[in-house]
Amino acid sequence: MSEHTADPDALMVPTATEREEMIAVAAYYLAEQRGFAHGGAGDDWLRAERGIDAMLAAIRERGVTRRQFERAGLRNALQLWQGIEAL
Repeated sequence: MSEHTADPDALMVPTATEREEMIAVAAYYLAEQRGFAHGGAGDDWLRAERGIDAMLAAIRERGVTRRQFERAGLRNALQLWQGIEAL
């Protein structure tokens, strides 16, 4: 997520590439949670996509800046998402 040129004090609005990377990381963690069993990758991706989009909406609502988001790191952000993953 460091390839951006956006103002670090602007609200966190990820690029399409950043969003896709976030979804990929979240989908990996979901797959890991289910032991990487065969046949669940598509569902993992869809759950991750819904969760990341909900997380990003909450971040926008709270007024989190790009600098604050990057400081917290994606792994910490995903911990916040755990309550959402039941979607």
